[in-house]
Amino acid sequence: MEMVIDFPGGARVDAHFGPYEVKTDQPTPFSPGSAPTPFAVFLASIGTCAGIYVLGFCQQRGLPTEGIRIVQRVQSNRLTGMTEHIDLEIQVPPSFPEKYYGALIRSADQCKVKKTLETPPTFKVFTQVVG
Repeated sequence: MEMVIDFPGGARVDAHFGPYEVKTDQPTPFSPGSAPTPFAVFLASIGTCAGIYVLGFCQQRGLPTEGIRIVQRVQSNRLTGMTEHIDLEIQVPPSFPEKYYGALIRSADQCKVKKTLETPPTFKVFTQVVG
């Protein structure tokens, strides 16, 4: 997969891939920003990825998804600001069958974003003169 990252102005940095565009922005002391920060998009990808797996589990079994949601909580190191712990709480309505609770957790654990963080890729950053 190839993504093209560009700088449309101000503190905005956008990603383009296939037919999609992901807009990001950095807030300043004078502006809240026009889009989420890149790190917020990264964190959202964890919860939404887990959500895709939970949704798929329920759909495959004909289980209703109304009232199901995932609450993600992020704990960061106060000194470094680095994320140290992420909780994904799968909330279900009282009518959801208890026998599926463990399976919901196992399905969320299959999230590709989470698995990538558990076995991180290597990075190569370089400059290329174009044009």
